[in-house]
Amino acid sequence: MATQMFEGRGHAAVYQKYRFAPGKELQQTILTYLQEKRVNPVELVVDVGCGSGQGTRFLAEHFKKVVGTDISEAQIQQARDAPSMPNVSYLVCPAEELPFEDASVDLLTSFTAAHWFDIEKFMREANRVVKPGGCVVISTYTVDMSLHYGNCSEKLTKVFREFWDLLLKYSHNRIKLVLEDYKDIFEALPFPDKKRITDIFDEIPMTVAGVVGYLESVSPYQAFKKNDPEAAKSLLQETEKRMLEMMGVSSRETPVEFWVRHVCVLGCK
Repeated sequence: MATQMFEGRGHAAVYQKYRFAPGKELQQTILTYLQEKRVNPVELVVDVGCGSGQGTRFLAEHFKKVVGTDISEAQIQQARDAPSMPNVSYLVCPAEELPFEDASVDLLTSFTAAHWFDIEKFMREANRVVKPGGCVVISTYTVDMSLHYGNCSEKLTKVFREFWDLLLKYSHNRIKLVLEDYKDIFEALPFPDKKRITDIFDEIPMTVAGVVGYLESVSPYQAFKKNDPEAAKSLLQETEKRMLEMMGVSSRETPVEFWVRHVCVLGCK
């Protein structure tokens, strides 16, 4: 069974507010791959581990019918509450037990979630539901992130990474799959026609409040918060204070550039 994270209502609300949708470069990588591989139009897309629906909503702009699935009821409720197109629906179910017929899905996706799944069972299920000629797209952003603002980009990035370093001891062992650029997930995908791209860089428009909110949403911070709520709150506040001082601004709504590196595993059955 999947490792169950991000399930509390409070965490799901933070996730919905601060997690970002796939960036333009990642979107283009996915759409280009599908144009290369697909002969028939994509009828049904299933987005597994969809969380609060950021990736699902991107897919809905391009495909006829999109279903987002997640093991967390709180996350699915957040996804349902967010504005979305009429061709999107959401289901609560485990990634390893998808309620779809054999060979019924044209495209199966997962954004920044597959490392929480039981990989062997999930891959078996993906192989079962995807049509011959159908595709699988499994991506994650990595911890290889940087912040850019004026002439203090290096210092800002250092503050951001110091925060991450302090949280490392609270990281779940599944994060190892992300740190290794989804190598094991790529190898587990049971399609011979597959590739892994590790150098997709996206610039995500953010504010200082957005960056701090993202940090609050990550699983190691939530584990730290559970262990020591006061220390966690203090670390978050101190990180924000340092960033604002470094930038020479007082508003949390000051825009910054947030650069992320994505890894993407692509396969065609």
